[in-house]
Amino acid sequence: MNCIFCRILAGELEASIVHRDDLCTAFMDVQPVNSGHLLVAPNAHASYLADLPAETGARIFQIAQRLAAALRVSGLRCEGVNFFLADGEAAMQEVFHVHLHVFPRYAEDGFGLTFAPHYFEKPPRADLDQAAASIRGALTAA
Repeated sequence: MNCIFCRILAGELEASIVHRDDLCTAFMDVQPVNSGHLLVAPNAHASYLADLPAETGARIFQIAQRLAAALRVSGLRCEGVNFFLADGEAAMQEVFHVHLHVFPRYAEDGFGLTFAPHYFEKPPRADLDQAAASIRGALTAA
């Protein structure tokens, strides 16, 4: 397989491992937002969240919570923690192996999100209700 994360998890490529269990592995991001930036990935390949067993997804989040707590007391600069998971190219997924970014934040670290101008205009409740109904209806198919 040509998946870089699968190669890391198989020990074919170098990685700074922080945690490993039967379901997932956490390792340092080689292009960190800030020092301490971690990735938590399932050991078994899953390109998208829809491909990921629920048990594995839950374990990834459990480990991410523990890592966030560890970052806060690690001695690395950490005033807050962000989790980020991109699912699909339009969501900025670059490596198509599910992975959750866990990275420490601090005031004026230079990282930020950019919102489209329409973000600041709240939609009418009817639009929110309609979107909610569409999602509820799709839950049975998911």
